[in-house]
Amino acid sequence: MKPIVLLTLIAAALNAETITLKDALERAQRYGGQVQSATFAARIAHEDAVQAKAGLLPQISGLNQFIYTEGNGTASGVYVANDGVHVYNEQLQFHQDLLNVYRRADVRRAKAAEAAALAKRTVAVRGLRTTVVQDFYAVAVAQRKAISASVALQDAEHFLDITQKQEKGGEAAHADVIKAQLQRDQRQRDSSDAQVAVEKAKVTLGVLIFPDVTRDFDVVDDLESAPALESLDQFRSEASVSSPDLQVAQSGVLQAREEANVARYQYLPNFSIDFFYGIDANQFAAQTNYPTPESGRSTLPDYLVNNRQNLGYSGQVTLTIPLWNWGATRSKVKQAELRTEQAQSDLTVAEKQLHANIASGYLEAHAAHDQIASLRSTVDLAQESLRLTLLRYEAGEATVLEVVDAQTTAVAARNGYADGLLRYRLAVAELETMTGR
Repeated sequence: MKPIVLLTLIAAALNAETITLKDALERAQRYGGQVQSATFAARIAHEDAVQAKAGLLPQISGLNQFIYTEGNGTASGVYVANDGVHVYNEQLQFHQDLLNVYRRADVRRAKAAEAAALAKRTVAVRGLRTTVVQDFYAVAVAQRKAISASVALQDAEHFLDITQKQEKGGEAAHADVIKAQLQRDQRQRDSSDAQVAVEKAKVTLGVLIFPDVTRDFDVVDDLESAPALESLDQFRSEASVSSPDLQVAQSGVLQAREEANVARYQYLPNFSIDFFYGIDANQFAAQTNYPTPESGRSTLPDYLVNNRQNLGYSGQVTLTIPLWNWGATRSKVKQAELRTEQAQSDLTVAEKQLHANIASGYLEAHAAHDQIASLRSTVDLAQESLRLTLLRYEAGEATVLEVVDAQTTAVAARNGYADGLLRYRLAVAELETMTGR
């Protein structure tokens, strides 16, 4: 019976949940801590971009203030700078830096940072994908090895039965029975260890794809339906366009360039306009309702009027010109330019490393792919060798050691075939991760 059929029957008998690789990848994105952290970082970077864009637009704020000054018999009170003992400020302020229309480097820098954060999230997703693929097929391989160990135990019990019968018929020595018993006992321990390995592999995968690790599940063993290996040029061309690692490095270069532009803004003057509308008076009212100095200032001649308008507006235009700050601006610009050069260097290194990793990964995948047919043939040959050796032993032409060796070879062949399939799957998954698929 094929392993995938046997595993399906076992899962149905135990009513366990059956997980495909696609299911595992989708679940891992929901429960994977690294992806969630990267997602939050990308969302935070998006809000930085929103704030940078909002910083270019006019700002409106409200001022609500009450100032109390100790009286001393004068209109202003103790503090001459105040307008009176009671001062009420209720104003709306409109502020706009008029040169912001030309200063959009902050927005471009924030957008580059957001792009980098999104690319890092993609890196996290791809890295998680590699881990999930590895852990998923580790369960599949562990299940295959558990089945292999069970088959080996059956073979050992069958051989023990043959030796016992031949001993009774005087055709085999008792030493052969002892050797067969030793072999059977070892296969029992191997089968138990294989079952433990399956459960440990499930726990490792379960941490990634479930909110808890107490669920019972099985995985769909599709190791033998792996995709065909594409050409090296195909992987290289895809990586140059869509590799998340390159996207991170490219976004870093753009971000560093905009940092330099932001630093250069400190060389330029700042030109802003402010408009105020509201009340700045000694009484919280649109007009005073008592005799009031018409000037509103205690330091001027005290000409009283019946009432004075408090609600009104004012405006101001400010031009600030930077003159000297001991080379701080020049240092900041130089620092930003150095960071740009560093980011460009990191991009070059990332490109070289990516192509080197793809070449190395492709060699691994190609070698693993080429060995699968050989490993499959080895399994068939080992099974046939075991069958023939048992027949020779029953005919008195082979020793017990030859049978034990044939059994061990068959187990190693089955396990080697499973490891070969896993090796190819992981190599392909690594290539797909680097290309950004």
